[in-house]
Amino acid sequence: MADLHERNPHSGLYDFDALVKSLPELEQAVVSNPTGEKTIDFSDARSVFLLNKALVRYYYKVENWQIPEGYLCPAVPGRADHIHYAADLLGEYTGGDIPRGRKVHVLDTGTGAGCIYPVIGCGAFGWKFTASEIDPLSLKMSRLIVQTNPSISKLVKVKQQKQKQFIFRNIIEERDFFDLTVCNPPFFASQKEAVEANREKWRKMTGEESPGNLNFGGMENELWYPGGEAAFIGKMIRESAEFADQVNWFTSLVSRKENLAILEKQLSREKTAAFKTISMSQGNKNSRLLAWTFMSESRRQSLADKYKKA
Repeated sequence: MADLHERNPHSGLYDFDALVKSLPELEQAVVSNPTGEKTIDFSDARSVFLLNKALVRYYYKVENWQIPEGYLCPAVPGRADHIHYAADLLGEYTGGDIPRGRKVHVLDTGTGAGCIYPVIGCGAFGWKFTASEIDPLSLKMSRLIVQTNPSISKLVKVKQQKQKQFIFRNIIEERDFFDLTVCNPPFFASQKEAVEANREKWRKMTGEESPGNLNFGGMENELWYPGGEAAFIGKMIRESAEFADQVNWFTSLVSRKENLAILEKQLSREKTAAFKTISMSQGNKNSRLLAWTFMSESRRQSLADKYKKA
């Protein structure tokens, strides 16, 4: 896959031979494209899951990884890009050296059933994670992933968000300090909008009409939020000000470019010390990483001393 972050191991073509060796189940999903290269049918949910499961196992050494039927299967290459670009923020005053190890503490807001950001962050950098989740089944599955994989079991804590009106409240405790927060926010404003977008995507991928009954299962918290992506991130920005002294950098994916202007204006109103938008590209998909901090430059420089020792 082209245009990924230079550290992202998922650039270029997938090594299907290595991936199948790691996860033999994947072999049943491998097909050849018109040029004879190995690939999968990306319109088939089972094939997409098996590919991502193989990536998780091969690159991040997480053997037991499952997604409940009807839940979103995260695209590992794109999520890895978020982690690597967010990591660059911590290299701001370390000469670009990315801190590694459990001294770096990351909060994953809405980790989902696959607990994917902790899986990648632990595998790539050995970071420590707190992962929040509100959906009961996603909470159960993410905890199961953590508990059954020794490579991450001592690095990740999954916490339940019991009140859907809050994002950071109830999760960030008085003595907590996080070096980063990461989030893949809900994209759509309603179920209707999500259904229509899903049908359009299906038509583009297959040239056919999508199945009449689309099963979103537990995707509600992952896919839509009243007011859509801009409203969710806007709420996150407002709430982040309450924890200004407890987080170095807040970050969130922004899928819709048109949302940036209003979000950047809001960040200016909240009197952040700095904010930036980082462009990312995964093949034919463009997205952005919005990052902001309330920490002064001198405070961020002092934190770099901790990172150099991490």
